[in-house]
Amino acid sequence: MDEAEALFHEKFHSREELIQKARHFYASKGYGLSIKDSKKDKYVVLCCDRGGNYRNKGKIPIENRKRVTCTRLINCPFQIEGKLKGYFWSLQIKNNNHNHDPSDDMSGHPSSRCLTKEEIADIEKQSMAGIQPRQIISSLRQKNPNLQAVARTIYNLKNKIQKESLGSRSLIQALFEELEQGGFTFTYVKDDKGHLTHVFFAHPRSIMLAKTYSSVFVMDCTYKTNKYGMPLLDIIGMTSLNKSFYAAFVFLQNEKEEDYVWALKNFSSILGFNCQPQVIVTDRELALIGAINIVFPETTHLLCVWHIQKNIVAKCKGYFTEIEDWDVFMSMWNAMIYAETEEQFEESWLFLQLIYKEKNDIIDYISSTWIPVKKKFVSVWTEKILHFGNRASSRAEGAHAKLKKYLHVSTGNIRQVKNKICLAIDNEFQEIKTQVESEKLRVPHKYNVPYFKDLMNKVSIFALKKLYKQYEMASLGTLKAQCTGNFVATMGLPCAHMMCDWKEGTLPLHLINSQWRIDTKFITSINEDNTCADDEDEMKELLDKLYIAYHQWPTFQKVEVKKKIYQLLNMEDPLVTEPILQTRKRKRNTKSKKGMGSSSTRRDPSQFEMVEAVWKSQNSQNVGETSTSGIDLNVPLFQDPSLTSLEVLK
Repeated sequence: MDEAEALFHEKFHSREELIQKARHFYASKGYGLSIKDSKKDKYVVLCCDRGGNYRNKGKIPIENRKRVTCTRLINCPFQIEGKLKGYFWSLQIKNNNHNHDPSDDMSGHPSSRCLTKEEIADIEKQSMAGIQPRQIISSLRQKNPNLQAVARTIYNLKNKIQKESLGSRSLIQALFEELEQGGFTFTYVKDDKGHLTHVFFAHPRSIMLAKTYSSVFVMDCTYKTNKYGMPLLDIIGMTSLNKSFYAAFVFLQNEKEEDYVWALKNFSSILGFNCQPQVIVTDRELALIGAINIVFPETTHLLCVWHIQKNIVAKCKGYFTEIEDWDVFMSMWNAMIYAETEEQFEESWLFLQLIYKEKNDIIDYISSTWIPVKKKFVSVWTEKILHFGNRASSRAEGAHAKLKKYLHVSTGNIRQVKNKICLAIDNEFQEIKTQVESEKLRVPHKYNVPYFKDLMNKVSIFALKKLYKQYEMASLGTLKAQCTGNFVATMGLPCAHMMCDWKEGTLPLHLINSQWRIDTKFITSINEDNTCADDEDEMKELLDKLYIAYHQWPTFQKVEVKKKIYQLLNMEDPLVTEPILQTRKRKRNTKSKKGMGSSSTRRDPSQFEMVEAVWKSQNSQNVGETSTSGIDLNVPLFQDPSLTSLEVLK
């Protein structure tokens, strides 16, 4: 009995076994098989994968198609049928003829790229973990060197899994159900046609961290995260380890003040009355700044120094032709923003105006844009604020970059983006939790001095590092004659001067701001179901108050309250549909780099980057030419610290 006869006499325990063995046999002969027809627990018809004819389902003429389509179908008549008889499946031939020659290499046949159940389950797990299709292929090939699947096979399977996971639900219904089941706090806005326009959501772990570390937040929008073109507002907090965490996310239709007000009101509500932020750091986004003033009127707002520096580059560098001249200007500008006293600031500003009085555009720009908000970024004012070292929005920039490593592409729908965000939050939380618990056990040798005995395993290593630098200055006597108080004011930690004045044997724990403490139990207060014990208690208290107040309200008010409760309980809203695709109204660099396609998450070049590129190109041919500034760069601008700017001019 040859192989073919053996195949048709064999009894198979399942439909899958029959299909697998039939495909394996005919693949060895150079033919691929596809499923033409089947009925569960009855029969399955297998045909040659070149059987049938091409069907133009959309009835679109070939010449009008944007995409070049192909077909492998040539109406091959070969067919075999598998039937279930009793407890076993068996094969029989319906048509054993092919109208083409066998293939020498089966890799071009889709049937050769079919995956097993185990492989599909493995792919699903790896996809949920955010692993790229090409990496998944490499992983599968380590287990099965003969695997014929390619990256496109994985992409197609991922799309199929996504569709099957929706079931009968719409994408937005699935999104809301998953947010609710995950314990998220979320809310949304839709337009009059039912399209989603705004979504605010915060993971329960993020909320817990935000309430624990509510002093300082950095806020910034990032782009190229979703197929709708919606800006994504990241709200970033800071732990005792000096590590950043995602506090909340907001998809916005626009970046107007009312959009930000809506977002910040929701953020304020999850923090609670007693956990409102002390400091918020942003770039110069006027709409966001206006919203902060409305929602958080008692909060100190700081402007990102780094973005200000780059704005100066974008607006001012074009007025200079020599590198030396530009360096002189920037040294004067830095003397302003890092001034230690108000007198130094005023003198530096006056000095800059006098030196560059002929460059009216620069002076006007600084006067109108930055001088009115000097208290939000100049050191003499910001170094009196408890911002824990956050004078720039670099935390947000780092958070954007980390998130985009999970996203990979900018063409995902809102549900896919949410799933990737969950991965980022879960991994981030575990890292923070592990490091906190580790620092409760480890004692750094360098900082393990008797003076810090009461701080060990109770204060983060980052804070100990800052304290040790102050301790060294106090021990070595390398102190300034007069304490500025800036370190204590900004970091919430005792400075070297305080250590010199403290006559006791050890530094007391009460001098350390709670921001830097790791001996609290905030990590362990999270339950396995992603809920926080404090939230449960707060909710019970609110419900008790609502019940008491309800019986005291007039009838019309009771009716309105009932409506709102029904709305909250009925989370399914079939009228909510996906957001409308937007076109970002932001200036783009038309000469984009090779490889940066429409699916790239990489940000567009900023204005300062384009200015610097043009400036560098224009000045590359002027190397070696002399400066025309009239300022001797070999002589420091301020040789004697006791001299004022006006005295230098004289």
